[in-house]
Amino acid sequence: MSKPEKINAIKGMNDILPADAPLWELFENTAETILKSYGYQKIVTPIVEETRLFARAIGAVTDIVEKEMYSFEDSMNGDQLTLRPEGTAGVVRAVIEHNLVYEGPKRLWYKGPMFRHERPQRGRYRQFFQFGAEAVGFAGPDIDAELIMLCRRLWDDLGLQNVRLELNSIGNADERNRHRADLIAYFEQHSEVLDAEAQRRLHSNPLRILDTKNPAMQEMVNGAPQLLSYLGEDSLAHFNGVKKLLDRNNVQYTVNPRLVRGLDYYNRTVFEWVTDELGSQGTICAGGRYDPLIETFGGKHTPGVGFAMGIERIVELMKGLGEPATPSQCDVYMVHQGEEAQVQAFILAERFRDAGLDVVLHCATPAGAGSFKSQMKKADASGAAFAVILGEDEVANNVAAVKSLRGEAGEQQQASVAFDAVVDHVVDAIIGDHDHDHDHVHYHP
Repeated sequence: MSKPEKINAIKGMNDILPADAPLWELFENTAETILKSYGYQKIVTPIVEETRLFARAIGAVTDIVEKEMYSFEDSMNGDQLTLRPEGTAGVVRAVIEHNLVYEGPKRLWYKGPMFRHERPQRGRYRQFFQFGAEAVGFAGPDIDAELIMLCRRLWDDLGLQNVRLELNSIGNADERNRHRADLIAYFEQHSEVLDAEAQRRLHSNPLRILDTKNPAMQEMVNGAPQLLSYLGEDSLAHFNGVKKLLDRNNVQYTVNPRLVRGLDYYNRTVFEWVTDELGSQGTICAGGRYDPLIETFGGKHTPGVGFAMGIERIVELMKGLGEPATPSQCDVYMVHQGEEAQVQAFILAERFRDAGLDVVLHCATPAGAGSFKSQMKKADASGAAFAVILGEDEVANNVAAVKSLRGEAGEQQQASVAFDAVVDHVVDAIIGDHDHDHDHVHYHP
């Protein structure tokens, strides 16, 4: 019989392995704590939505809709469906569908996988994870500044450096239309410099030409009309309001007139947090205001602003800070030898868990249960504070050997403790040990 062919993950869709999980958990826990401190509430939307949701929100002539979406027909009923390429459209759909702003504006956050069929490269994958926030129903520059300062607090708490803020205003639709007409005329005057991608975008999405990375086009693009020059009184006042709040809170930023958005629903404030430490994929967070979007979906005019950050890219930056301390797998590792000892170890493990401790019970492999020596090596490698050891003698005397694993060799004490008292013994020792963080222990005798 031939050996079955090995099946690998789809290109650009990666596994998150246990070794990387602590950094992901650190990011997610830190971000969730900060969002909660600003009054944001979690929302979860489906991974699959109707294709027209994204075509309407993102714009039919964007790269995402034209080339990158994973779309398919539901064979059961013929519905046209798409794996979500971004998070804002689904959140806004939920806001309208469930009338979430009926009682007032909402601060929301989400996290989860997104999907785009593009060429995989460092920090850019076909399945990627985003963490995002949306503030819906707020019209002033204060909420824009709040989201930006929220991000800065996250970078500070994660210890990230060399992350800088770029800021711009893209005004409203009328201002962009006037700018667009002049921009097209300018590009047509320099058509010989435009590459194939810019030629394709010239009449469909000329703003994106400003974001080109083609060195041969940089000088020409630098001379293009700037959208900031087309802003009216209201748009300028809003932008100046954002800048004033950032200035008064000592948030450093650069106004980048070429900073635009590839999605049709943005207006006024747009911003990006960027770094030079990830090569060409230097943007780790992008956001902005999208006041027209909810009305585009059939809802009442409701302003909105938000951001999305790529978790993979941020984790890459976190790795650059050095290897984090390996977290403990557990508080207690159960070591046992013999059938009766195994049963009693199982019982005690459940009692420890009832007390709020994390417990790993040694289980047999195809090679067998292993000797006491090999099990103790695994106990030490687990990072557990204590090993609870059961053998024939312990079972016969209704006691467990409790060995401290974390300390100098001379400090690693071992005690025999009655089964009925062993949970109290270990919990008291852990709570009294200020060298270990065991805030999750909630023991109720």
